[in-house]
Amino acid sequence: MPRSVETGPVLSPVTADDVDLAVRLAVGILRDAPAEGWSRKAGSLEWDCWETAEHLANDLFYYAVQLGPQSPPLDTHVPIALTWKRPEGPAVFLSADRDAGPAGLVQVLEACGALLVAMVRTTSPQVRAHHAAGVADPEGFAALALQETLVHMHDLAEGFGLAWAPPAALCSRVLTRLFPEAPDGTDPWLTLLWATGRGELPGRPRLTTWRSDSTPRS
Repeated sequence: MPRSVETGPVLSPVTADDVDLAVRLAVGILRDAPAEGWSRKAGSLEWDCWETAEHLANDLFYYAVQLGPQSPPLDTHVPIALTWKRPEGPAVFLSADRDAGPAGLVQVLEACGALLVAMVRTTSPQVRAHHAAGVADPEGFAALALQETLVHMHDLAEGFGLAWAPPAALCSRVLTRLFPEAPDGTDPWLTLLWATGRGELPGRPRLTTWRSDSTPRS
């Protein structure tokens, strides 16, 4: 049975506190990551662990910036220039200073998360801003941030050989907010990995394409 926000048990909305918790958990793991692992491939991605963590910081920064203008754009992102460090790498708005090492990169991630947490807490729920997954409200951006943090930490944990098992409640709220058609009654973390093309569920093949839906819910 797919998830629904109209029937069945009602979960609390995704909040700034959820984003804060996810980022704090991620930062705690990454601070102890082995130094030699940052150049390893991150899980199933074509990016290394440094690029993936930097991409995650950029995601959080992007979501915060989209909510910033008095009249946010609805058809494209706030026009901060994107760059690519290499053709196969992620596009970035901002880069961590390599000379600051992994500790500096983790601090950039933490700072970008704090910016988004502040924006979600202080932006009116009526505000709408552009995202490729659908014009979103602050809760939608918070949910997207949770998705990116939880899932990319899975990629990073695989790259570093570390354990990563986020709280089930966070996974459930992401699924309800962004993947309402995902199956219910299954393990929330495994279901989120399935919904984002990173795992299988019993009786369901691994997805080769997927898309979250950040449009506001009633």
